[in-house]
Amino acid sequence: MLIDIFHDPVCPWCRIGIKNLFDALAQWQEKEVDIRWHPFILDNAVPADGYEFYSFMRNRKGIKAEELQHLFDSTRRAGEAAGVKLYFDKIRLAVNTKLSHRLITLAPANVKNDVVEAIYKAYFENGFNIGDIDVLITIGTAYKMDSRELWLQLNDDAAVKAFVAESAFARPNGINSVPFFIINNKVKINGSHSVEMFLQALNRAALIDRSAKIW
Repeated sequence: MLIDIFHDPVCPWCRIGIKNLFDALAQWQEKEVDIRWHPFILDNAVPADGYEFYSFMRNRKGIKAEELQHLFDSTRRAGEAAGVKLYFDKIRLAVNTKLSHRLITLAPANVKNDVVEAIYKAYFENGFNIGDIDVLITIGTAYKMDSRELWLQLNDDAAVKAFVAESAFARPNGINSVPFFIINNKVKINGSHSVEMFLQALNRAALIDRSAKIW
């Protein structure tokens, strides 16, 4: 079973949806699953130093401070229901995520899923700037990645631009928001859904695959 995940580490609903997907996979009967992570940079115009988080979000959403706080509270509760922490009060910067996506791609296959989770945790639980190279190197070295190699690779402008191009490629191909999941190149799921919904999608994709083999 192949699952393609389009996401952005500053998207709280991505964290919720990914958690629900992995909870569904833990319950699923078929254990052979290959995850492919794809970048979807929500706003590549954010500079390297980032923007002040609350004012950026108010302007982006076009809402008042009270409405934004209500939005954060409801999203935080949705996170709690899924078993993830979303501490919006700890976030100081809206950040550019292209380097965090680069780190995910560089991560060895056996720890890639863990690195993804560590990046989300760094942002939503600790409020770290996941657009900062030093922060990303700290995450990578925790999973036995070489700090010197990471520094060189994260500073490789040509490679980073390639990831930006891949992110832009998703939009004209029907992926306009995240999270977005494609299971076995057959079943598409747009948005964050429940564990039960993901289990249904997994079973549907498996059934389509078995039917194709019969015929």
